Amino acid sequence: MTKSIMFIGDTIPAWWESLKSQQDSYTFTEHTTRQGVISTLVDIRPAVILIDGDGDLFWCAAPKSNPATRRLPLFAIGHTTNALRAGADLILSPTELLKDAPNLLQNFIREVDTEQLACDCARPLPALAQQGIEQFNKGEYYKQHDSFEALWVNTDSPVRDLYRAILQVGVAYYQITRGNYRGAYKMLLRSVQWLTVLPDVCQGIDVA
Repeated sequence: MTKSIMFIGDTIPAWWESLKSQQDSYTFTEHTTRQGVISTLVDIRPAVILIDGDGDLFWCAAPKSNPATRRLPLFAIGHTTNALRAGADLILSPTELLKDAPNLLQNFIREVDTEQLACDCARPLPALAQQGIEQFNKGEYYKQHDSFEALWVNTDSPVRDLYRAILQVGVAYYQITRGNYRGAYKMLLRSVQWLTVLPDVCQGIDVA
């Protein structure tokens, strides 16, 4: 699957067009309105976010302060270091970006061992996860959190993302039962980053 680089900002800078012309191993997407920026990032899940480092810090602070998007690598391209305070992962001048883009991008992209993940997902659901699913289906969301958290902590392979995602969906349901719909929405957004790397079915669970 081709990885996506996404620019978010008020206006498209010249260096963005130059980057697009020199890189053919990525897809490029743009979002230039503040409304819906987080939901767009969640839908696209870009490998890297690029912003104008000399522009409004909103474009850095918004994704870096939201649990659903804060782990996405974000580069601020410009001549000031202001975006570091807002959470940017890297500050680059346009010249530095265009000179060494392949290495810079690759160093920050989260790689998933798809072969190991496929192998993990083909295995049966562990007993503790089965217990967590039963608790989830009974509405025992606090208990399912403990079950999946224990499994996630003690799993080193990529399939741990499955357990973390279910855990967070369960927390969202718990928030709904308490009338905290805003908190539930935020937690559901947060779970998307783990679900997107999984195949449609993992250890017998339909996550498509």
